[in-house]
Amino acid sequence: MVKGGIRITMNDRMQRLKVGVIGTGFIGPAHVEALRRTGLADVVALGDINDATAKAKAQEMCIPRYYGDYHQLLAEKDIDIVHICTPNNLHYAMSKEAMEEGKHVVCEKPLAMNIAQARELVEMAAAKSIVNAVHFNIRFYPVIHHVKEMVASGELGEIFAVNGSYQQDWLFFPTDYNWRLEPEYSGDSRAIADVGSHWFDAVEFMTGLKVNRVCADFATFYPIRKKPLKPVETYSGKMLTPQDYADVSINTEDYATVLIRFEGAAHGSLTVNQVAAGRKNRCYFEIYGSKKSIAIDTERCNEVWIGRRDGNNELMLKDPSLLEPSARAIASFPGGHNEGFPDTSKQLFKKLYAYIIGGCKGEPEFPKFADGLRELELCECIVESAKKECWVNV
Repeated sequence: MVKGGIRITMNDRMQRLKVGVIGTGFIGPAHVEALRRTGLADVVALGDINDATAKAKAQEMCIPRYYGDYHQLLAEKDIDIVHICTPNNLHYAMSKEAMEEGKHVVCEKPLAMNIAQARELVEMAAAKSIVNAVHFNIRFYPVIHHVKEMVASGELGEIFAVNGSYQQDWLFFPTDYNWRLEPEYSGDSRAIADVGSHWFDAVEFMTGLKVNRVCADFATFYPIRKKPLKPVETYSGKMLTPQDYADVSINTEDYATVLIRFEGAAHGSLTVNQVAAGRKNRCYFEIYGSKKSIAIDTERCNEVWIGRRDGNNELMLKDPSLLEPSARAIASFPGGHNEGFPDTSKQLFKKLYAYIIGGCKGEPEFPKFADGLRELELCECIVESAKKECWVNV
């Protein structure tokens, strides 16, 4: 290729890793799209639970190879790294088998169904020198990196309290149904494990404080839900009759509030609600310090509210020229050009893939299996607290 009178050869280009993605629901294609935008990856294979679905999705996304059996994908020698985007109950086995094939692994959260499984994956990755990551993408909003540096520099002062919520309405109606409602696929917790884990990961990332005690209250607003007996996608434009549903008992939480004690003197609280009408995907943070406060709302993810007692409050807009260095590094566009949810995955994957291509030097700047283990430890303590109605040490 000739550019500006100079010939660019393949040797001049940065190495691109070959990737296999397992899972074709919402998050699998989101990974594919983000990977392609990094410029560091070629998605060469797609896996699903059957050939027909895998083929259709692979054709739709122009992926050259597809597999209805993920073992065949893992056996391909040219694939460097595997992204696991399946229901939760498959994460442990797929991650383990991928590492046994010598492949680096990116896994959706939760990393596994329990702490023992997650700890085994952490130890196995270390023993085999496998680069590993968990898709805690929320921490890759530039404003969250910016706040992390504000806290580290002492700009907020001593942290007194951290409050927030993760509110959604995708399960608002009793006829809303998904595999995440079934513990055999999702685990003992739903709302906390599914989205509360993102909040905790981002809070510990921003503040540097670890949660060490929790007291939780759970509620299931719909103890019975209507499970469609026909494929929802196929019939999405049609009216289902009462005979098209089956009553299913729900044993995981629609709602949770968690009181939090952090190491040191900081206190906090989190509310998660998946039946919050009008809240589409609102992850909200408030950090109150002895000098000033901040707030971030991911439905307005290019803004940071800064609160003061003795002066005007401030609304800072994401602009690379205003951001702290680590935040500037994950902002691709100028001020006034919004970046959102898809960009968080792109920025996480850029850090991960550059780390691999660069020879795995230095400390990784992305969430690892150890972070996935940490969130499972928190989640299990929160579930225990809700059952016992008491404080539990993490």
